[in-house]
Amino acid sequence: MRFKKIIFVFLLSAYAINVSAQSLLDSLTLTQQKVYKDLNIALSQPDSVFALDLSRKKLKTVPEELKKLPNLQWLKLDRNNLKEVPSWIGDLTSLQYLDLSNNNLVELPASIGQLENIYYLGLNRNLIENLPHEIGNMKNLQVVEMWDNELEAIPEEMKNLHNLQILELRGILFSNDEQLQIETLLPDTKVFFSPSCNCSN
Repeated sequence: MRFKKIIFVFLLSAYAINVSAQSLLDSLTLTQQKVYKDLNIALSQPDSVFALDLSRKKLKTVPEELKKLPNLQWLKLDRNNLKEVPSWIGDLTSLQYLDLSNNNLVELPASIGQLENIYYLGLNRNLIENLPHEIGNMKNLQVVEMWDNELEAIPEEMKNLHNLQILELRGILFSNDEQLQIETLLPDTKVFFSPSCNCSN
């Protein structure tokens, strides 16, 4: 009898994991979902919210209420006044699309690496100087857009991003050697650079 109980618990756990995996929408279906543009309306029907656009809301902080949206998979927070991304962003593990462009971000928290389902990460026009090593855990990343930042280098752990197809780095000054190092680190990724600089000094 005890053995049967163990098997039942195992199957129940496996079923829960499978249901969780199935709850993620494919990218085409995700783009067809209703996009909520008001957080209060979204919070009034949290289970129905798959896509949320909070761009141009003059936000100074990322609303912690986002944690109340269990199915949130597509999130735009671009064109706000954000100066930091909270560490709890790593709790939003169903996210597949995250746009943080056009803010005042200087860095990302290490917990960003917990968002292993993200395929698009938008960071254009920020002030980001370094990326956390944990970004190498975001195994489903396909596109990272970072043009117009203050990036000095990319972490070696990005070589683990085997699905990364596009890395946008235009508007960031890299020398020829630095560009070559990045291309060598990511041989299967299309990396976009601005013309190289003589910026070794």
